[in-house]
Amino acid sequence: MDGRTTEAEPGTQNETEKLAQNEADGKPQARAQEPGPRKPSALKNPRVRRALLIIAIIIVVGGILLWLHYRNRVSTDDAQVDGHIIPISSQVPGSVLKILVNDNQAVKKGQLLVKLDPRDYQAKLDDANATLAVAQSRVQSATVNVPLTSATTRSDITGSEASVAAAQSAYEQSQLALEQASTSQLAYAQANVQKQEAANQKAQSDLARMKPLAAKSEISQQQYDAYIAAATEAEQELNAARQDLDLAKQTIPVRQAQVNSAKADLEKARANLQASQANQRQVRMSAANAASARAAVQEAQAEVEAAQLNLGYTDVVAPEDGVVTNKTVQIGQIVSPGQGLMVIVPLAHIWVTANYKETQLANVRPGDRAEVHVDMYGKTFTGHVDSIAGATGSRLSLLPPENATGNYVKVVERIPVKIDLDPIPPSEAILRPGMNVEATIITK
Repeated sequence: MDGRTTEAEPGTQNETEKLAQNEADGKPQARAQEPGPRKPSALKNPRVRRALLIIAIIIVVGGILLWLHYRNRVSTDDAQVDGHIIPISSQVPGSVLKILVNDNQAVKKGQLLVKLDPRDYQAKLDDANATLAVAQSRVQSATVNVPLTSATTRSDITGSEASVAAAQSAYEQSQLALEQASTSQLAYAQANVQKQEAANQKAQSDLARMKPLAAKSEISQQQYDAYIAAATEAEQELNAARQDLDLAKQTIPVRQAQVNSAKADLEKARANLQASQANQRQVRMSAANAASARAAVQEAQAEVEAAQLNLGYTDVVAPEDGVVTNKTVQIGQIVSPGQGLMVIVPLAHIWVTANYKETQLANVRPGDRAEVHVDMYGKTFTGHVDSIAGATGSRLSLLPPENATGNYVKVVERIPVKIDLDPIPPSEAILRPGMNVEATIITK
């Protein structure tokens, strides 16, 4: 150093004094802040930019996947589980004897639910069986009478035909003998006498009848004279024939008597044949009686079957597997046909009715896959669209809206869609009609 004293600058001096003061106070010395270079931006860091790019790609891909996932899905929370509600009632009136199930009890198809008093129906069945037995015995009797009557009638007809043939032969032989005797003058004279006797008798009878009429002037005198002339002529002819007969021998009357007898026998045989032939009607009557008896048997069998059915109806059984609900019947109650006793819900046959907005169903078709989220279990079950209702829910309501009244307000209507669920194991879930669910349809 050259020994000269150099004066410090004012700013430097002040800083020196501050440092000295800080050291005296025991404070650490603070370096004077000197201006340095600015730090680089984080976006200029390659790692940061790479991370941000990856995040952006993930967001875009996720958005695309979500859009692809939900673009063909239509959902609604206006959906419920549906199923068959089978009302149980009696088909015949009666008194309730036993009730063999309780509310909410699971039953099998054919299981006895209610027993009615069967005594009245058993008595009717016994009466029907007795009537059937009587009808069957009548059929047997009528069936036996038909061949018996037929055989007897055929035998009578055969005998009558033989008698007619024999009488006919005897009659022909007697006629031949009479004709042989009549070839002579004696035979002719005898026949002439008989003829004139008959003519004279008729003429005399006519005259006798006309005489009182002529006395009363009911006939003319000319007519009466004609009857007198006829009677006189007949008497004269008879006298002439008798004269001829006196010359003949007494052979013709015997032959004639034989002919008459043979003729009478022939007529009698023919009458017997006609009677035997008339008896054939009895065969038809017997057959008709047998048919009527068989019809009575069929009627009695129908009565027995009806009585058996009514007796069977005293056992009220379950038509399907399910759960008993809403049991209202009591022991000793008198029930009538059609009266509700209880309800059976077959839980194995359920489906979902989802009420979608009409704007959601443009692409929905039967067979589309569906997912159903059940609130009770918090699970989702699969299924498919079975069918779409033919009308909206409001149109199917008890009081459908009348838009012609002037107070029309356009609202989005809902249309019921039936969704059949895939089989669900009972250990996993049991769905009951009326449960709320959320339905989603995946359209194609």
